[in-house]
Amino acid sequence: MPTPSKGPRLGGSPAHERLMLANLATALFEHGGITTTETKAKRLRPYAERLVTFAKRGDLDSRRRVLRVVRDKSVVHVLFTEIGPRYADRDGGYTRIVKLGPRKGDNAPLARIELVEAMTVAQEAVGEAERARGSRFISRRRPTGATAEAAADLAKESPTAAAVAAEAEAAAGVADAEQAPADATDVADVAATTDVAATTDVAATAADDGTGAPTAQ
Repeated sequence: MPTPSKGPRLGGSPAHERLMLANLATALFEHGGITTTETKAKRLRPYAERLVTFAKRGDLDSRRRVLRVVRDKSVVHVLFTEIGPRYADRDGGYTRIVKLGPRKGDNAPLARIELVEAMTVAQEAVGEAERARGSRFISRRRPTGATAEAAADLAKESPTAAAVAAEAEAAAGVADAEQAPADATDVADVAATTDVAATTDVAATAADDGTGAPTAQ
């Protein structure tokens, strides 16, 4: 059996090796970083960076070639809409490997492989807009916290950021409208509880004095 030029084969056959690398690449793009053995991390690095290069091209042929490897369409969507544009000005070196030491049990050397360069505020706003609008592969979610504030600051510069800001304002209006009746109910409950407590205290005081509660004639 021929031996691959880049080191020992992973798994028991070439097909098994391709499936292992495809699964590792899918997890890397989904989570941004994974922990595995040094051997798998070193074999995964050129494999994953080649897929990122296809994502940077962004054409239909590149998307089809990536779909032959990464079968999860939601991960491919993230790869082409978020990860690929993130490295538009970078000519390679999209991942880093950090050694973590031996693993307990079999003493195998572990390493963490992860994507470099965290997403900027504008890119996070774009991602939130995609999720807020909803798509075929990504569930709908409201923009929250710092992302909504950043979108408000970038609303004049980016239509996508403006969409995020509008979504955040609409969500805040709905939350306020839902909270108002609840606040009114809470006030009424507190007032009723206070009246009952006051009446109980008066009756208890009269009983202690021996005078008894006044009787209506």
